[in-house]
Amino acid sequence: MYKKITIITISLLLVIASFGALKVWADGLTAEPLVQVSGNSPFASGCNGGSQSGVVYPNSEVEPWVAVNPTDPKNIVGAWQQGRWSTGGANSLVSAYSTNGGKSWKQVTIPNITRCSGADDYERASDPWVTFAPNGDLYHISLSFNDSNTNNAVLVSKSTNKGANWSEPVTLLRDTAATVFNDKESITADRTDANYVYAIWDRLVFPTEKARGRSPERALGYRGPTWFARTTDGGNSWEEAHQIYDPGEINQTIGNQIVVMSDGTLVDGFNLIYNFKNAHKVRGYNVALLRSTDKGATWSSKAIIVDKLNGSQVVSPDDNSQLVRTGDIIPEIMADPRSGDDGKKLYFVWQDTRFSGFSEIAFSMSRDGGDSWTPTIKINKTPGDIGLNGQAFTPAINVSSDGVIAVTYYDFRNNDEGGDLETDYFVVSCHDKCDNADNWSESQVTSTSFDLAQAPVARGFFTGDYEGLGTEGSNFFAFFSQSHGSDPASIFFSKIH
Repeated sequence: MYKKITIITISLLLVIASFGALKVWADGLTAEPLVQVSGNSPFASGCNGGSQSGVVYPNSEVEPWVAVNPTDPKNIVGAWQQGRWSTGGANSLVSAYSTNGGKSWKQVTIPNITRCSGADDYERASDPWVTFAPNGDLYHISLSFNDSNTNNAVLVSKSTNKGANWSEPVTLLRDTAATVFNDKESITADRTDANYVYAIWDRLVFPTEKARGRSPERALGYRGPTWFARTTDGGNSWEEAHQIYDPGEINQTIGNQIVVMSDGTLVDGFNLIYNFKNAHKVRGYNVALLRSTDKGATWSSKAIIVDKLNGSQVVSPDDNSQLVRTGDIIPEIMADPRSGDDGKKLYFVWQDTRFSGFSEIAFSMSRDGGDSWTPTIKINKTPGDIGLNGQAFTPAINVSSDGVIAVTYYDFRNNDEGGDLETDYFVVSCHDKCDNADNWSESQVTSTSFDLAQAPVARGFFTGDYEGLGTEGSNFFAFFSQSHGSDPASIFFSKIH
């Protein structure tokens, strides 16, 4: 949930952390040693400019996203929440860029998206997202808002020098009414045309109550349509934001994310939340999609439902009263980057309880551009006989240029009862016949468990509603948050191949 003039750049000549030998399962990918990306917070205490509710975790870095420059594969850029608050959002959003394939990173404050980063409004920001256009232009989107009043906005910043500097933000939509809140935005550059970039989010609208006060990441809102904005000239101007899909009264969308297929078709994947009777005759959480064949000028009027999303609260295996906040209501979508018949393939991953009664990682794929989908399968390789230590959560997905699918996630398999909440990060991969769970192999990304109970608390131990996973050629780049040393959470990178 829930970003500009002075740029603060901190060179982080960060050394590859010595985390020991990595576990690799047969036929799985190999994860290289972790590199720490984030450093100390660039923000002063109290930079929000007014009294704030909740608890701030100053040196916490959570909810990262990552992108790779298609014109320079050694240029990798990520962004994250810096200084998470227990009551929503962070002091601001920070980015980092690498020009040597992730071996070292430089940290950059994205200017003027909150007061902490130089703006005259917006006390907090959330939901960072970055995307590269095919010409190397880089875009970042933020949800900026106030804790002291109901002002909130969707802002876009641009970099033309590989993430070293960022432009003034452009406001796509700003609301001040207490009954409206914009949420869970993402941004996608069109890989077939550098002029087109797409922003998308859900807009919660309540008749009389304060929208943000109803926990918008999870609220079953009175109405939560999908909103959309695009640029057709490489970010020089943006068309007026507008609604493209309305699920109806007492229903909403969340987690909207656009992917671009090889033929240029746009596919918006999201969670379609139905509370009452509807045309699809389903209720609850649903993995769903919309499509556009004209670069977002028009969209399909009806959503295609892929499958149910059976979400569940993740808890500490040691103390079930300790909650873990995860990406439990955010499905992740990816398009196959290849051409021909392979270019018609789409993939979804999400958390689901259908396999064991608690959260595990579900997968389904389409071979016809989203018209039909394979039966949902479990793809995490977490042992099945370890009770709540078997909970797996917050998947991220990407597809390499040679068609390998990779999915990262957390689980508790190495947790010992009592003491730390020992958590690890894993990657599963598949190249062929991926609708068969037996064709997925697993590798471990973290060689040393971390204590998730040190993470910021925001309705549960929190590293993000999503994590990043980039790709270039046959390589993958995990970009995720974990507790580290005295920091509640830090951003780490691993090259996986």
